Amino acid sequence: MMNLYSLTIKEASDLLAKGEITSVELTEAIFARIKDIEPKVGAYITLCEEKALEMAKASDDRRKEGKVLSEIDGVPFAVKDLFLTKGVKTTAASNILNDFIPVYESTVTTKLWEAGSVLIGKTNLDQFAMGSSTETSAYNTSEEYDSTTRNPWDLERIPGGSSGGSAAAVAADLCVAAVGTDTGGSIRQPASHCSITGLKPTYGRVSRYGTIAMASSLDQAGPMTKTVEDAAIVLKVISGHDKYDSTSSKSEVPDYSGKLQADMTGIKIGIPQEFFSEGLDDDVKETILKSIEEYKKLGATTVEVSLPMAHYALAIYYILMPAEVSSNLARFDGIRYGLSAIKDEALSAKSLEEVYTKSRALGFGPEAKRRIMLGSYVLSAGYYDAYYKKAQKVRTLLKKEFEKIFETVDLLIAPVSPMPAFKFGEKSEDPLSMYLSDVLTVPANPAGIPAMSIPAGFVERDGKSLPVGLQIIGPAWSEQMILNAGFAYQQATDWHKKKPDIK
Repeated sequence: MMNLYSLTIKEASDLLAKGEITSVELTEAIFARIKDIEPKVGAYITLCEEKALEMAKASDDRRKEGKVLSEIDGVPFAVKDLFLTKGVKTTAASNILNDFIPVYESTVTTKLWEAGSVLIGKTNLDQFAMGSSTETSAYNTSEEYDSTTRNPWDLERIPGGSSGGSAAAVAADLCVAAVGTDTGGSIRQPASHCSITGLKPTYGRVSRYGTIAMASSLDQAGPMTKTVEDAAIVLKVISGHDKYDSTSSKSEVPDYSGKLQADMTGIKIGIPQEFFSEGLDDDVKETILKSIEEYKKLGATTVEVSLPMAHYALAIYYILMPAEVSSNLARFDGIRYGLSAIKDEALSAKSLEEVYTKSRALGFGPEAKRRIMLGSYVLSAGYYDAYYKKAQKVRTLLKKEFEKIFETVDLLIAPVSPMPAFKFGEKSEDPLSMYLSDVLTVPANPAGIPAMSIPAGFVERDGKSLPVGLQIIGPAWSEQMILNAGFAYQQATDWHKKKPDIK
C-alpha cells in the first residue's frame, strides 16, 4: 500500500481527480506522519490540524460538486512562518511576535487558499529570516533533541536556512509542498541541504504583500517542492501582479507546468569560474561537474564564463541587507503589536525610551540585533556615501554583468553551497563563517534574477550521505527555461526520488 504522505503534488492531484483518495485521507496521512516524525525533525512552529481537516473536507465537497479550483485543490501545504496568515499565529521565529495573530492574509497564502490548498502549519525559520541554518530561531521545535529544526538526512546537522523548516518538512514528507522566502539564498540553500527542489523567482514575479519584510529590495517568495514539476505548478499559482505590491510585475504569468519540456538541444550553459574557486568542497565540486556532464548528454553545450563582480556580491549583500533590516524592523517597537514592555508589568518601563529598549532587548535575538546595528551604522551620517551608496553602485555593475553574460549563454550552472550541511554549533559562534555559506547563492538576489536548486547527488560525511544541490541561474523572467532545465535533469536522474531514513 502506498504511503500517501510521500506523494508529490502531481501524483496527489491525479489520485484526487480519479477519486482514488480524498483530501481528508491525504491530510490525515500527513498528520499521522507528523505525529511520528515531527518530534525528531522539528520543522513546525505551529500546527493547524483542525483547520487543515476543515479545509480538506471543503475541498472534497467541491470535488463532489465538480467545482475543482486548481491542480493543488486539496493538497496539503506548509507555510514558512514569515507569511501572514489571518487568524493563525505568525511569529517570524522571534520572541517579539510570540503572540501575534494577523488580521489579514499575505498575497502568497491568499492565492494558495483560493486555489484550494490545505494549510498544515507554519514552519520554523531563522529569526526574521536572518541566518543560514535555522539556528537563530527563538523556537526549539524538536521535542526529542536539544536543538531547533534538524536535517532529515542527518539529525545532527542543520537543514539550512532561513527556510529550514519548510525544506525539512518537504524532505521528511511532513507536507506535500511548501513555500519559503529567499533574500540571499534562503530557499535554495536549505533545498540543497535537504535534497528538494527550491526556486527563487525573478524579483517582482511573486507579491511580497503580507510577507514580513527583512530586506525589501531582495526578498522574494517561491516554491519548495519534491520535484521541478511541482515547483512549476506552485509558481503558476502564487505568481502575478498584486495591487498591494507596487514592485510586483504586471507581465503575464505563463503556464509553467503546461509548458515543461525536457529537450536541452541547443541550450548553451555557462559555467562561471568564480563559483568553482577556492573554498568549494572537493566532493561538492566533483558532484556538480558530473551534473554538467549529464547536461551535455542531454544535448546542451557548455562554455566557461567569468563574472568578476560576483566576488563583491557578498560584500554588497551584507551592506544593503542590514541597512534595509534596520529600517524594516523599526516597526517592532513594543507599541502597536507583539511583545511589549507596556503590557509586561515585570519589565516596568517608566518612559517611552524604556518601552523601546526593553521590548526590543527581550524580543530580538542576537543575530537580529547584530544586523540592525550594522544597518544603522552604514546608513548613518558620514558613512552613507562610503558604504550604502557605494554598495548600490556596485550592485548595478553586478546586475549589468549578469545581463551581459546572458547575451552569450542561456543559463548558468553552479553549486548552491560551498559545502554540505554542517553540524549544529559549527558556525554559530563565528558569524562571518556563517555568512560565507551564502557566497554562491547571494549574487542572484541583488541582480533580481531567478535561480533554482535541484538535487544533484550525495557526499559521504561521518558515515552519512549528505545531499548536494545544483544551482541553475537564468536571466530575468526566464523561470520557464530554468524549470525546463531542471525538469530535463530530473527526467534523466533519480536523485530527487531518494528519501531520508529518519530514525
